[in-house]
Amino acid sequence: MKTFKLTLLCCLLSAFTFANVSQNQKDALVALYNATNGDAWKTSWDLDQPVTEWYGLTIENDNVVAINLSFNNLRGKLPNEISELTSLRTLNLAFNQLEGELPKSLTEMASLESIQLFSNKFSGSIPSEIGNLKNLKVLELFNNNLSGEIPTSIGQLVQLENLNLSSNQLIGKLPMTITSLSALKVLSVFDNNLLGTIPSSIGELSQLEELVLSNNAFYGNLPSELAELSNLKTLLLSNNGFKGNYAALKEQLPSIVNFDLDEVNMKGALATLDTEQED
Repeated sequence: MKTFKLTLLCCLLSAFTFANVSQNQKDALVALYNATNGDAWKTSWDLDQPVTEWYGLTIENDNVVAINLSFNNLRGKLPNEISELTSLRTLNLAFNQLEGELPKSLTEMASLESIQLFSNKFSGSIPSEIGNLKNLKVLELFNNNLSGEIPTSIGQLVQLENLNLSSNQLIGKLPMTITSLSALKVLSVFDNNLLGTIPSSIGELSQLEELVLSNNAFYGNLPSELAELSNLKTLLLSNNGFKGNYAALKEQLPSIVNFDLDEVNMKGALATLDTEQED
């Protein structure tokens, strides 16, 4: 009897240890593997082994909740099947050679909290449906070849804390809807082709710690409301068309550590907002 109980216990433990995800999720992972040249990954997957053994995955309750395949030599395009990973919270494919457009199916993954696709070769526009990801806290797409305008729907990501779109080819104005992101701590759009003035409502982002606008075509006077961002530690503004003298701005930001502005703007008093900013 003891032997039977021991055997049963071992079977149960074995079943728990090798518990697997659903076939739909496994198929989605295999599609990712095939679409990104999985055989040539630095650390590849043995598709004959249980999914629980595959590198870079976090599995909870038989669901894939995180993928971290950064620095892993992924090449190719993201497959639409990735949306079958309906419990995924974290997607980190940074520092690879992924290309093509961001699939619209990515915006159907309602559980996503963090998207880190930076330092790849993605092109095309940011899907306008990005606002569907209501649980998103981190969106890092910097250092790609993304083009087009920043979609206004980004203002629907009310839990977003980190928005980094730097070093792309984005155009147009900074959407006014961004100032609805009350939880935002990092806003970085460095090194794009953005233009226009900075809205006075930027002062409503009370949690903001990092504002990086350098290397764009922004113009006009900076809004005096910037001085209301008491948590701001980094403010980088150089290589734009801002006018006015802003030496007083740094003094009005109690937490500022990193401050960058063109030399011509470093003398005088803080100016008021340019009248064009509400266009």
